[in-house]
Amino acid sequence: MTNQMPEQFAAANKAAVDALLTVANTALASAERVAALNLNTARSALSDGAANAKTLMGVKDVQDLVETQKSLAQPAVEKAVSYSQNVYAITTDTQQALAKLVEAQFADFRKNVADLVAQASSKAPAGSEVAVAAMQSAFAAANSAFDNMNKVAKEVAEVAEKNVAAATSATVKAMGTTGGKKK
Repeated sequence: MTNQMPEQFAAANKAAVDALLTVANTALASAERVAALNLNTARSALSDGAANAKTLMGVKDVQDLVETQKSLAQPAVEKAVSYSQNVYAITTDTQQALAKLVEAQFADFRKNVADLVAQASSKAPAGSEVAVAAMQSAFAAANSAFDNMNKVAKEVAEVAEKNVAAATSATVKAMGTTGGKKK
């Protein structure tokens, strides 16, 4: 068993470094996606602003100004909603990737602890059944707590996704209704 310790330590260190690299790569990929989205949004806003200014310069009266402002507002709101949806999608993708990593790490941890508990149980001296049972009970409780936490996190994510979809739909619908009315 003593010969296994350096190998186990090296394997644990390698796994920790691999996990850290995965987290770093996931975070960098997410930051890259957000930066690209922001750059594209800024380009679009600049282009739209210039086009809108030209359109507003061609306005001849107050009624034409009101109608022009309405027609310019609709696309701006739609682009803002689209931007929000894209940021939410990036955030959700990143959260899911990190959650999978945590689940995989915890699965490895569970296996290692289960192996340790099994080894301790098989090598435990007579009369230590109570201590072994307590270890097994604590391990089962930790597993149950993680499973419950994971289930709740997934439910919260589902509710948040439904709420974002409903809010987006309501915003687009409201803008469609408001933009279509004439005074």
